[in-house]
Amino acid sequence: MKYLIIGLGSMGKRRIRNLQALNVKDIIGFDPVEKTRQEVEQKYGIKTFEKLETAIQENPDAYIISTPPDKHMKFCLLAAKNKKHFFVEASVLIEKEFEETMSLAKENDVVAAPSCTFRFHEPIIKIKQIVDSKKFGKALGIHYHMGQYLPDWHPWQDISTFYVGKKETGAAREMVCFELEWINWIFGNIKKISCFKGKYSSLKADIDDTYSLNIEYKKGTIANILIDVVARFAYRQFKILFEDGVLEWDWIKETIRVYDATTKEWTEIKESEGHKEKGYLAKENMYIAEMKNFIEAIEGTTPWQYSLEEDLETLQLLLDFEKSSDKGEHILFD
Repeated sequence: MKYLIIGLGSMGKRRIRNLQALNVKDIIGFDPVEKTRQEVEQKYGIKTFEKLETAIQENPDAYIISTPPDKHMKFCLLAAKNKKHFFVEASVLIEKEFEETMSLAKENDVVAAPSCTFRFHEPIIKIKQIVDSKKFGKALGIHYHMGQYLPDWHPWQDISTFYVGKKETGAAREMVCFELEWINWIFGNIKKISCFKGKYSSLKADIDDTYSLNIEYKKGTIANILIDVVARFAYRQFKILFEDGVLEWDWIKETIRVYDATTKEWTEIKESEGHKEKGYLAKENMYIAEMKNFIEAIEGTTPWQYSLEEDLETLQLLLDFEKSSDKGEHILFD
């Protein structure tokens, strides 16, 4: 199998590392920026191309699309047209090519794999297992805060020069979709939502920097989710109130704590050790597992976990939250 990485920025480089960790040898890359290509060739020892057409002539079996999100779907559509399997990083826009890409991917029997990284993150898998087990009864309520100061994302890069500082592809918008994907995976279909959003900081970017989301799930769980790019300390803190217990997860402490109301005792579950690339908060483990699933989906041994149709629903949900905020009203789903 030959893999073409389209876009050799931060995530493109990560995907090269992921594939190499899985002993994939045949990797090529495309990026129009010469400095970026040179860095990748020197660091990872792969062949890169300035023009996409030249890279495609190498006849890769699959595309991995790691461009800014406003360019995702044109490359996804190209892959589907060329009957190539493709993986695409987390999206934030419903681009005009979305429907055609879904249709062609099905018609051409292409594995279409939108990113769902947190489904491969050890604590999230464990949390879902605990919720599904009903060991502590029904999940009554959840509270979640994800926040990290935007200039800390890429300290080497001015936020005004890349997609996170642009209105349509702003970092907080992107993270709403990223977080909802795994939270809804655990808690199911939604009954009702409301939202407050806006730009509350002095960040030098025309973006909404904070989203406060309220959700009532059809199974009877309510959720309050705060997503921001202004917190000066990086947070991912998650709490579930069960009928017979409490669960707490802290991203930085790499720990799940579970309180059993029957025994009146806390149990601590530590995350396994893993490798962190220098300068990154997230371990590589879940990204490697995600790439492994993509390879297995192509080989036909394990299905991909998250479809384009599901991704479209998540992206539409973002628009519904924004509509709720703009109009100051709840939105009720069928």
